Amino acid sequence: MGVWRAAAAAASLSLAAGGAWAQAKVETLVPGSAFHGVHGVRFSPAGELYAGSVAGQSLYKVDLAAGTAEVAVGPPHGMADDIAFGPGGQMVWTAILEGVVYSRRGDGPVEALARDLPSVNSIAFSRDGRRLFAAQVFGGDALWELDPAGVKPPRLIHGEPLGGFNSFAAGPDGWLYGPLWFKGQVVKIHPDTGELKVVAEGLDTPAAAKFGAKDDLYVLDTALGEVVRVDIATGAKARVAQLASALDNLAVAPDGKLVVSNMADNGLQVVDPATGAVRQVMKGALAFPADLALSEDGETLYVADVFAYRAVDAAGGAVRDIARVHTRGSKLEYPTGVSVGPDRVVLASSPAGAVLVYDRRTGQALEVLHGFNAPSDALELVAGELLVAEMGGGDLLRVRGETRTKVASGLAAPASLAAGPGNSVYVAEVAGGRVSRVDLGSGARTTIVENLKLPKAVAVGPDGRLFVLELGERRVISVDPASGAVSTVAGDLPVGLVTQPVPLAGGIAVSATGVVYVTSDVENSILRIVP
Repeated sequence: MGVWRAAAAAASLSLAAGGAWAQAKVETLVPGSAFHGVHGVRFSPAGELYAGSVAGQSLYKVDLAAGTAEVAVGPPHGMADDIAFGPGGQMVWTAILEGVVYSRRGDGPVEALARDLPSVNSIAFSRDGRRLFAAQVFGGDALWELDPAGVKPPRLIHGEPLGGFNSFAAGPDGWLYGPLWFKGQVVKIHPDTGELKVVAEGLDTPAAAKFGAKDDLYVLDTALGEVVRVDIATGAKARVAQLASALDNLAVAPDGKLVVSNMADNGLQVVDPATGAVRQVMKGALAFPADLALSEDGETLYVADVFAYRAVDAAGGAVRDIARVHTRGSKLEYPTGVSVGPDRVVLASSPAGAVLVYDRRTGQALEVLHGFNAPSDALELVAGELLVAEMGGGDLLRVRGETRTKVASGLAAPASLAAGPGNSVYVAEVAGGRVSRVDLGSGARTTIVENLKLPKAVAVGPDGRLFVLELGERRVISVDPASGAVSTVAGDLPVGLVTQPVPLAGGIAVSATGVVYVTSDVENSILRIVP
C-alpha cells in the first residue's frame, strides 16, 4: 500500500482519464533473484545440489559453478524446508506449512509420504538409507520415524517437549545428531529408544548440524551467523567461519566444502572448513518481497521481505537492511504486510500471527503484538491505535495495546488496506474477488468493484483513483471509486507465483506523481510503472 494518509486527503480530487496509462512504462527498480527465500540444501548421491523454498513453494536444482538454479518441483508441492535422499533415487522434502512430507523417485510423480504432521521441518535418512526420520519444529515439537514407502504410519521416537530438533544428521554411531533451536544445544537422540544426550551447549540459536567428510560435526548458529565445528566426544566448539545472520541450513559437498543457505540474503555461500574461506555463490537483493509502502516524500520504499525488513531508494533501487529474522536482538517475525506513517512503520506477519511497530528514524521495534489470526496488513490510525486485517478470520480489528475491538467481519480474506475518504478504509478481499470500502464507525461495507481475480493489494492514487494488483490476471488496474469503472494500467506482469491456499506476496504503492510500485513474486523483484 502507499502513503495512506496522504492518499486519503487526496480522495476528493478529480479523476484522471483512464487512457492516461496507455503509454505506461514498466521497469525494474530492484532486480530479481533465483530463489524465493532459500532453506534446506542437500547434495544428491550423484553430487547434484538441491535447495528448497517455503514461501516460494519451490524445489530447485542448483549449478554451483554457474551460480544458477532451475525449478525442479514448482508450486504448490515444491514447498521444501528440508530435503533428503534415499536409495533408488528417492528424494523427500518437508512442506512445513502443510504438515506434509513429499516424495519423488527419479522423474516420477510427487507423492505425499506422510500427512498431518504440523510444522514438519527437518528430515534425514539413516546412513544405510533404510530408515527415514523427520522432526516437527515451531508448530510441533517431536521426532518421528517415517516409512520410506509411505505404507506404515509414523512412529513417535521422542515427543514434546523436545526443544526444536532442527536440521539433523545420522552420526557414525547410529544416533541422530542435531540442534535444539530453543535450547541452544546440540544433542543426539537414539532412533530406537528416544534417549537424548546433550553433546554441546552455549549456542545462541543453532539451526542445523551436518557431518563432514571426516565425521566432524558442523553446526550453524543462525542468530550469530556462525559456522561452528563441534567435537562430539567432548562438546568443544570452534568457530569455522563468520557469516551474516539468518542462516538456515548447510550441506556437505563431495569435496568436503560446506554449502550454507541464508534466508534473508536469499543466497548460498561455500565455506572451506579447513581454512574458513568463504565464497558467495548466489545472493538476492531481496528475499521474498511480499508488500511495500512508500514514504510521504516519495523517496523511500519500505519492504516486508518475509525474512527481512528493508528500505529501498525509490529513485535508484539501492536496498538496505533495517532488521532481519533470527538475529540476536531482532524482534522481527516474517513480515508479509507493511504500511508507513509520519513516524512509524507497521509490519504484519501472517505466518507468525503478529503485528510489529517500528520507529522510522531509528529502525527500532517499539511494539510487538501477538495472537492475531493470519494478519495480512495493518495501518496506524492515530498514534498508538492500529487497524489490523485478519486474513484468517475475515475481520478488521481496532487495536490499542492488548485491547482489540472488532470493526467489521465476514470479509473474504482481507489482504490489503488503504485509507479511504472520511472515516473509511478500502479493503482488497483476495478470496472474494472484490475491493470494498468499510466505514470504521459503523462497520458498513460497500463494494467498489467485484468479479476480480485474486485482488491482492490496493492503494490510493493522488487523484483518488484506486490502484489494484490483480494477481489472477497478472495486471495492475485503476478503479474509479465512484463508478467502479476499471482500466488496465499494466498487464502481463511477472506476478502470481504462489496463489494457494491464498497469495502470500503482492504489494502495491503509488507516489504523489502517479508512479506505481509493485512487488513481483515471480522475479523476486520490485517493478516501477511510470505513466
